[in-house]
Amino acid sequence: MVNAIKGLLISCDIPMAQFIINLNSSLPASQKFIIYKLDNTHLFVQPTVGEMIRSAISEFRDQNSYEKPA
Repeated sequence: MVNAIKGLLISCDIPMAQFIINLNSSLPASQKFIIYKLDNTHLFVQPTVGEMIRSAISEFRDQNSYEKPA
């Protein structure tokens, strides 16, 4: 018998994958979204968290970007 799970495949570089893994580990057990870590650059996650991951990455990038003073 075949077991199939619907999900979202994320392909990214190693630092971004570590950020997503860290985001997942900071959540309570009932809200963890990583289904399977395929390798260092590919993650299989629940399909409902795509927008949440995008917004967390966007917020992280905004916090870590340098704006030259006027």
